[in-house]
Amino acid sequence: MKFFIDTANLQQIEEAQALGVLDGVTTNPSLMAKEGITGRDNILKHYVDICNIVEGDVSAEVIATDFEGMIREGEELAELHEQIVVKVPMIKDGVKAIKYFTDKGIRTNCTLVFSVGQALLAAKAGATYVSPFIGRLDDISTDGLNLIAEIRQVYDNYNFATEILAASVRHTMHVIDCAKIGADVMTGPLSSITGLLKHPLTDIGLEKFLEDYKKGNS
Repeated sequence: MKFFIDTANLQQIEEAQALGVLDGVTTNPSLMAKEGITGRDNILKHYVDICNIVEGDVSAEVIATDFEGMIREGEELAELHEQIVVKVPMIKDGVKAIKYFTDKGIRTNCTLVFSVGQALLAAKAGATYVSPFIGRLDDISTDGLNLIAEIRQVYDNYNFATEILAASVRHTMHVIDCAKIGADVMTGPLSSITGLLKHPLTDIGLEKFLEDYKKGNS
């Protein structure tokens, strides 16, 4: 399973990259604003800065919701860097835009997916990634992980090349459960990745090893 980090914070991206397990980055206008990145030129520059840190795909989101606007913005984003994947919302014009981009050889990430039907449409249009938001489904007492499992079944039935990118991951158990179900990618905060490092028995064992070493070398 690929590990993406969902942020616009360059320091966090660098930390994840230094860990050696980072495969890419997803971000959006809200995450950009959180880091104080506003204005079209600054946002575009920030995408390039992210691409210069990581080696994998970087999802860059269009703001427009009409077909022509998404095409214009998407082509501009794709020209920024070869690692850019154009992030397109799951709406009617979004599906049309994904098909257009697919035909042009521009990779896409279909975002804001909350049903198997939406994921099926995205795959039919040729999306590179489809992003079901499992955390947001959990927020309304719906099983987000079950959606991942259902999409996995449908994609496997028809050998769709579209990768399932589990988005809105909130914690380490989301990561582990997505890996069990067969998500191709997960994207979440840095804490969801570094949290996988933690186990009390590891800490206890390491402490004991160090104590024994000191005793034997005192």
